[in-house]
Amino acid sequence: MWNEMGKRAKAAARELARSGDRERVRAICLMADRLECNSAGLMVANSLDLQSARKAGLDEAMIDRLYLGSDRIRAMAEGLRALAELPDPLGRVLDEFTRPNGLRIKKVSVPLGVIALIYESRPNVTADAAGLCLRAGSAVILRGGSEANNSNRFISGVMRSALAELGMPEDAIQLMDDPSRDGARALMAMNEYVNLLIPRGGKGLIDNVVKNATVPVLRTGEGVCHIYVDRDADIQMAADIIHNAKVSRCAVCNACECILVHQDIAAAALPMIAGRLLESGVTIRGDAATRALVPEAQVADESDWGKEYLSLTIASRVVGSLDEALAHISRYGTAHSEAIITANPETAARFMREVDAAAVYHNASTRFTDGGEFGFGAEMGISNQKLHARGPVGLKELTSYKYIIEGEGQTR
Repeated sequence: MWNEMGKRAKAAARELARSGDRERVRAICLMADRLECNSAGLMVANSLDLQSARKAGLDEAMIDRLYLGSDRIRAMAEGLRALAELPDPLGRVLDEFTRPNGLRIKKVSVPLGVIALIYESRPNVTADAAGLCLRAGSAVILRGGSEANNSNRFISGVMRSALAELGMPEDAIQLMDDPSRDGARALMAMNEYVNLLIPRGGKGLIDNVVKNATVPVLRTGEGVCHIYVDRDADIQMAADIIHNAKVSRCAVCNACECILVHQDIAAAALPMIAGRLLESGVTIRGDAATRALVPEAQVADESDWGKEYLSLTIASRVVGSLDEALAHISRYGTAHSEAIITANPETAARFMREVDAAAVYHNASTRFTDGGEFGFGAEMGISNQKLHARGPVGLKELTSYKYIIEGEGQTR
């Protein structure tokens, strides 16, 4: 059964490779229109998922990720339209040169072929992933979590119908609507058909895919994101940025999970930073120095450093120097997004040079690590590995390349 899905995806990918960018853009715009037109039906499907999630006892952070209201559906559609406005990622000449023997060589971007995605909870990922893969000229096989099955079925059904309406291959978008482990295992071993597998979700899911997949995997990582408040920081700026990075959406991978505060500014900065967080219902788990300045803080232990809470909880630690902050991030960070708040350009430059992460910020919130915010239209996830893509995985990261060689009878 699963191999048949792979065969259909590979056939659809070949057909997509013959299509033009204008056709793919037209399809994506139609998908956006159809999602908005069918928003009432999608919200009904989503309500079934929400009911099941509450019965299963999922926490509010997970339910928030699952929820699709009219605003989020509109945002899904607008994300697809933004994707349609981006330049064609295919056929780009990445390099061009002529050899001494007269051979003219071009390095040109091409589709990957068949992309698979295993993901959890957030049903908007279904639309983002399908749109991205289609625009990049690849077919996609989607395996969402059981908690979003009704929503995912509805979204993929609408998008497949749009393809059929335009005479394009429906099987360019396929959903494994049986979200069993058998399906996931089959997808991880579909070497004959799948060119790239991307896991998107919690640490357990990602680690399982990386460990067991035999197809090529692009790892998207958990986000244990830190914000370091330097001795030369603007305290009001620090309070505003940290509040945004934790509270605007706490259950996403670019949310701040730990603040590090230089000891020379801690007495002035921590009460203001903590006050803003506490007013918004954030639980602070701090070291002894934090608790001395913020009595409401709970005791942090070793497990709090390096923990992705995905909730209104944040860890706090007072450090004695930039070196100590860098060492903490190196030990406990996940190479996702890290930030420094400082008015000292030399300190900022060193932080940004030495921190090994996909995105490193100076005086800005980690919440900007996002395909839409980077101008990519959408993303397949945030990669915290270095091969072959890093950071938001957008259109360009979903392509490969080939060499085109033109000669005049040369032999070797």
